[in-house]
Amino acid sequence: MKPANFPLLRTSPAIGTGSYGALPTMGNGLEGSSYTGSAPSSTSDEESIREVEDDSAVEESGLLSPEGRSGGPEGARSKRWRGQTDTVGLGLRERESENTDKGMMGGSTDTNGEHSYGVFSGSDEEEIEDHDPIDNSPYPEVRASVSAKDDPDILINTPRMWALAMFFSLVGSATNLFFSLRYPSVSITPVIALLLAHPLGKLWDHVFPEDNVAGVVKSTKGRWGRLKTWLGQGRWNRKEHCCVYISSNVSFGFAFATDVIVEQTHFYHQNPGVTYQILLTLSTQILGYTFAGLTRQWLVYPSAMIWPATLMSTAMFTTLHGEENRVANGWRISRFKFFFVVFIGGFFWYFMPGLLMPALSYFSVVTWFAPDNVPVANLFGVASGLGMFPLTFDWAQISYVGSPLMTPFWAAANVVAGLVVVMWVVAPILYYGNAFYSSYMPILSSAVFDNTGHPYDVSKILTKDFLFDEIAYKNYSRVFMPITYVLSYGLQFAALTALVTHTACWHGKDIWRQWGRARKGFSSRKAGKSAREDVHMRLMRRYREAPPSWYLATFIVMTAVGIFVVEYYPVHLPWYGLLLALGVCGIFFVPIGIVMAITNQQSSIFLICQLICGTLFPGRPVANMVFVTYGYITSVQGLKFTADLKLGHYMKIPPRLLFSVQMAATCVSSLTQIGVLNWMFAYIPGLCTPQAMNGFTCPIARVHFNGSILWGVVGPGRFFGKGELYRSLMWAFVVGALAPIVLFAVYKYAGKGGNSRRTKVAWLRKVSFPVVFGSLSWIPPATGLNFSTWAIVCFAFNHYLFRRAPAWWGKYTMTLSAALDASLAVGLVVVFFGFVYPGWMKAFSWWGTEVYKRGCDWKACAYLQVPQGGVFGPGRW
Repeated sequence: MKPANFPLLRTSPAIGTGSYGALPTMGNGLEGSSYTGSAPSSTSDEESIREVEDDSAVEESGLLSPEGRSGGPEGARSKRWRGQTDTVGLGLRERESENTDKGMMGGSTDTNGEHSYGVFSGSDEEEIEDHDPIDNSPYPEVRASVSAKDDPDILINTPRMWALAMFFSLVGSATNLFFSLRYPSVSITPVIALLLAHPLGKLWDHVFPEDNVAGVVKSTKGRWGRLKTWLGQGRWNRKEHCCVYISSNVSFGFAFATDVIVEQTHFYHQNPGVTYQILLTLSTQILGYTFAGLTRQWLVYPSAMIWPATLMSTAMFTTLHGEENRVANGWRISRFKFFFVVFIGGFFWYFMPGLLMPALSYFSVVTWFAPDNVPVANLFGVASGLGMFPLTFDWAQISYVGSPLMTPFWAAANVVAGLVVVMWVVAPILYYGNAFYSSYMPILSSAVFDNTGHPYDVSKILTKDFLFDEIAYKNYSRVFMPITYVLSYGLQFAALTALVTHTACWHGKDIWRQWGRARKGFSSRKAGKSAREDVHMRLMRRYREAPPSWYLATFIVMTAVGIFVVEYYPVHLPWYGLLLALGVCGIFFVPIGIVMAITNQQSSIFLICQLICGTLFPGRPVANMVFVTYGYITSVQGLKFTADLKLGHYMKIPPRLLFSVQMAATCVSSLTQIGVLNWMFAYIPGLCTPQAMNGFTCPIARVHFNGSILWGVVGPGRFFGKGELYRSLMWAFVVGALAPIVLFAVYKYAGKGGNSRRTKVAWLRKVSFPVVFGSLSWIPPATGLNFSTWAIVCFAFNHYLFRRAPAWWGKYTMTLSAALDASLAVGLVVVFFGFVYPGWMKAFSWWGTEVYKRGCDWKACAYLQVPQGGVFGPGRW
């Protein structure tokens, strides 16, 4: 079967933003998960997803195959579909074999070897209802991952659930916000909450046992006895676990509004106050939820809206609450013991690259032999170079663009191919050829520069009201970008159009077919024909729905808050500009959601928002940032909330309770992040400057600030207009649009002539130009070292180990990723607050703390020097 395709972990400004990343992640990685090595492009062509009655088409599509549509390394059929079990199953083991003649999905095999979906031979009525009811989902990946049963008597709204949900929301949001301002940063994922919540929930059961056992209520005396009874409601179960995970899902990512606040306070030197920060953050985070709630009938209820990423989570809940600890390639240790062993080892190891010997982190060993050689620093440096010697001993460097253990190898191969071609071949050629005057700047930097080779001082071209001053601009300098920055923008432009044509070519028919099914299902529900609903919709009707008026009221209140923010504070965005941003989000929300629900690829309106605001409200940098926040981030948050609504739909969480959990987690995380941010403003010296302690240079905010200069201050016309320096980058839109079409045509042409020829070109389906283009837009602030070491680790685990030890891989890989992330986060906190912040390390210096700073890599030397008192660039404006 084909489980969840791969959710976007982070996205570029073309598929997201650098603060969210662009690398697809794989399935859960726990025992009971299934990993497919296929790319999004390989999940469909004209015969990929047929009606479920056409079993040959389902087999041909690769939906049941551990290696994608081709069925395995050699294109073989899926063994599990024939009633056999893989080493790594999907976790619903009660479906795997009570009868070897039955397939995993609950089908039967007739004398001709054909399958009848939903028909059990030799089964009684109860087995049909439990395992594969008549109205089960028509999609095999959903049937295999989501139980068709529900127990409405399970207690969910318990003190235990709320305590764990708020605990993880607070800790996760504070940690991720804190480290988002550091390079290299660390980002703990909700998977950590998913793994740790389980033992904590069971510990709660032990400390506060349920009083109602076997129908007998124990006598409770006194206040403490009544409190214990209240705290001990129910037993820890998968529905509570799901609510805790969803609260973590909506709160762990740092709010984009905090980036806007950092840019306003530290780069534009505004001081809007804490009230503004709270209102901006809460309104931008919660508005996305209203879009999710008001579009449920199109994006959540229809069975055709699968949301593949959620299937990973449902399989994980099944596995964890199954209390299994199967031997995996000889390893008997449980996941939780494995987690804590790795956590302790990773925590103590971090003291080496993070404190005692930072050279292990910035391991630019080639440059140490020629520290003043500029080309060597350009090519092999890790601070301002391309990182062509990929070696580091710091997990923070390796996982900077996302955990390599959570990324399928096909995606890593796409990214590395783009890295080698674009950053290691094209970039040096253009740089040493002085294209775009780039030789006068570092080859890689998060800054933009003026015509003297110094970082651009935006204050020189702004009025006292923070508006663009064209006369001052012409008296000062154009804005110049390093060559990797130029290529990064080109890749973002290409990724934007590539995603559209890639989706149309490889998924167009599937989207149209499944959208038609969803539309028919919605029409049937309006007509009262409940027979067309799948089992999950039928079971969810037991619970009271959260009325649309709740979401509508939330939208009205948060929109009013947003209008107050832009009108009362010096944002320079008129109220109708805010409504336009929400209108842009509203227009694209459902189409983007449909594509994501079916293909798991998320389009982005980031550049669209920047372009619209830059054109309609030129010379207003803060307005541009706020417009993007209300337009783009509302869309991103809304899609995240929608995916969680679908997860709650699959897990049968009462909608009203889910509304409360999501809203509470969002408010708690938003207020927590504002509190942490202001503490950092007050107590971390040199924050967001090159002199900041322990790497708190705000690299992501710096990149977004540069974007605000380009789109908000100077304006797109002065960068990409006719006759302007970077006009040629507009061709990237054309390249991005054509590349997937050419690839698709080559695949179709080369695949003609039978299965043997199609097998030979099957690798073409694993080429994904949106991934190639979109992921590399992380450069800057990421470097070649971050991508190359990330890819090496991904190859070692998700290709080599996956093939050699699949059981070990399935049981421990995600646990390993979560443990390394957690140990890094705790190690960073202890090192910073225990040693760096008190000033105990000021006098600590030796070769291991200084060698990587002695040379052009750390100093970011340019290949060409600007003559004393001279300038570079075009002679005319």
